[in-house]
Amino acid sequence: MNISIEKKEFSDVVYRVARFAQRKSSTLPVLSSILIVAGNDCIKMRATNLETGVDLKLNGKCSNEGVVAISAVVLQQIASSLTQEGNITIEHTGDIISIISGTGKSLIKTISYDDFPSIPFPENPKNRIVINGNILKNIFTSIASCASSSTVRPELSSIYISIEGGVMTAVATDSFRLAEKKIPIENKGTQGKFLIPAKNAVDIAQALPDEDIIMSFDDNQCAFIATQGMFVSRLTNAVYPDYNQIIPKESIVEAVMLRKDFETALKRTMIFSDSFQKIRVSFDPKRNNFSFFAKNIDIGESSENLHAKISGNALDLSFNHRYLSAALALTPAESISLTAAGIGRPLIIKGVGDTSLLYLVSPMNQ
Repeated sequence: MNISIEKKEFSDVVYRVARFAQRKSSTLPVLSSILIVAGNDCIKMRATNLETGVDLKLNGKCSNEGVVAISAVVLQQIASSLTQEGNITIEHTGDIISIISGTGKSLIKTISYDDFPSIPFPENPKNRIVINGNILKNIFTSIASCASSSTVRPELSSIYISIEGGVMTAVATDSFRLAEKKIPIENKGTQGKFLIPAKNAVDIAQALPDEDIIMSFDDNQCAFIATQGMFVSRLTNAVYPDYNQIIPKESIVEAVMLRKDFETALKRTMIFSDSFQKIRVSFDPKRNNFSFFAKNIDIGESSENLHAKISGNALDLSFNHRYLSAALALTPAESISLTAAGIGRPLIIKGVGDTSLLYLVSPMNQ
């Protein structure tokens, strides 16, 4: 192998590919490597941890074809040390690879690539939609925090994707709170649903470019195809709960207020929450007053009153303050709407004018 690649492109691709390699694998050492495949038509870098995989093309010159596997950690360290101008040359002889940059030369031991797994691709090309990479990144990174961090119930540590009627719906829940995001898509004839592990979705989303992405899926994996290559994740083999059953169809009170007022008051009150992070919220429609209250026997207590437009009945509910504040990262709206169906029923938070979001949080015992 003998290839020449621009330093900046080499570094950018190494960073994006290395995140999909395992940090350390005692059972299959090649999983901690980046596979470089050099041919006359293109140069590629690949990595996989068996959960996710990536295959990206690089622009460069290849004077001698070849395949080599190199430690992803070592390649990252080399990439971070390069200046951003000029080219690097990679040469492979025996079990040693040379990386030449300017007046410097590094000799690195290679890893046997015989056991490097193939990266699977969805078999049914009809199951595909086109969506912008930034939109996908925003959806996955924003709602993934609502998925469970436990793998006891793999469906709850996944993001549920449903595609129907020209709309893609993404849902995540840990059974205490739930986030649902809806966006329109052009492929109105495509239908399907699947579960993608939340961690996998975030890893892929953070590596996606800002361009239209083809999202293709079957029963076992989902691929995200960009101009430069593709990212693949295995899918979760489980049944997602019918989350629509827990979303209240009616409400007894609604409050609309400025998002910044809600956020500021919540931050001050949460300082006084107890060991369960409990905060009480109160709807007072007679005075158009929405309030927070928290009490900690070791610190003291705090109450905050906000002016809000409130309609319906008076109501007091208690929530984990972390789940309330998490809603604010899901919508850019200047005002938010909070609706409740009664004591012991979930609270629904939406951004005013933002029809894409529904956020639900279950109350704590009073």
